[in-house]
Amino acid sequence: MAEPPKLRVLMVSDFFFPNFGGVENHIYYLSQCLLKLGHKVVVMTHAYGNRSGVRYMTGGLKVYYVPWRPFVMQTTFPTVYGTLPIVRTILRREKITVVHGHQAFSTLCHEALMHARTMGYKVVFTDHSLYGFADVGSIHMNKVLQFSLADIDQAICVSHTSKENTVLRSGLSPAKVFMIPNAVDTAMFKPVPVRPSTDVITIVVISRLVYRKGADLLVEVIPEVCRLYPNVRFVVGGDGPKHVRLEEMREKHSLQDRVEMLGAVPHSRVRSVLVTGHIFLNSSLTEAFCIAILEAASCGLLTVSTRVGGVPEVLPDDMVVLAEPDPDDMVRAIEKAISILPSINPEEMHNRMKKLYSWQDVAKRTEIVYDRALKCSNRNLLERLSRFLSCGAWAGKLFCMVMILDYLLWLLLQLLQVISH
Repeated sequence: MAEPPKLRVLMVSDFFFPNFGGVENHIYYLSQCLLKLGHKVVVMTHAYGNRSGVRYMTGGLKVYYVPWRPFVMQTTFPTVYGTLPIVRTILRREKITVVHGHQAFSTLCHEALMHARTMGYKVVFTDHSLYGFADVGSIHMNKVLQFSLADIDQAICVSHTSKENTVLRSGLSPAKVFMIPNAVDTAMFKPVPVRPSTDVITIVVISRLVYRKGADLLVEVIPEVCRLYPNVRFVVGGDGPKHVRLEEMREKHSLQDRVEMLGAVPHSRVRSVLVTGHIFLNSSLTEAFCIAILEAASCGLLTVSTRVGGVPEVLPDDMVVLAEPDPDDMVRAIEKAISILPSINPEEMHNRMKKLYSWQDVAKRTEIVYDRALKCSNRNLLERLSRFLSCGAWAGKLFCMVMILDYLLWLLLQLLQVISH
């Protein structure tokens, strides 16, 4: 007879397969490792195209594709209470013990955490991004985060910079926030046996072509590097609103034969693109961690990256050349990388990455956070409301009203269930 699972974890986020990105990979690999450790893991996300209902993935990972359509940037429209019935059904059906929400701008995550706390479940939140404090979007997002984390049991951040940012934005006690980095599947991302010839140096860029990822920097850096080094070519993988600017740059400087534009690259093909290069270029303007750097280093590429957010924490100094997010400084960093390229051993770099990062280690550290969450004392409604009141003179009262209504709706659902039976 099979042993019962140790913990029953519900992962909630708007970002999951078939979409690909840092958050999606984190949830997938963490879930797979937790399943191997004997826990039951269920994922809840919104529908993607015709992918709706319940699906099963590798290792028996059960995924609920809730029939909500994405509203903007793959996040669902905020309904506040609309998700309560389905969240309650999943929590009861799967006998969940811990609800784990991912990503600050996932509305599904915030709503599920709120409903789970109303029903008395233990909740953990992982923040994968950095936010500012001054612009209108960040101010509103930070207030939502303050509301969500006011009643949280434990939180996780992917870098020390991210932890500091989350604590400042949410007012959460630093004692409740753990730092657990991302990792890389080194079995999937490994270098080719024969290193590509350095007669022509290939610089690889794989990123969403958006402002936040520094696509505008690439437009200025690529022509200058091509002018300085006739034997350098670029391979750019990714799609986004800034794709047109890169195409215009290629036309303007007649670099069609030296800058290859691949468009969107599925995650299964990322490794085959990386191993064709010698240097990986990351031009992000903000980054909490950056899994792409790990994948490139695991494939034996020397990394050139902007010195932003949690990036300086990711790799040892001899595996990365850092630059300020400024075109001239980035060109100098690429020059330095080209000069030290002969001393790079891809196989040795891959073996070091194996020791530095593993999803099994991430899963074991996350287990500790779950245990801490389960040991937190249960609070009644009045104790919880006092936490929301401290969120601001007006916001605090609004948050209390939202939580009281959520509690009353939950009681109504409980009553309707009793009557129907």
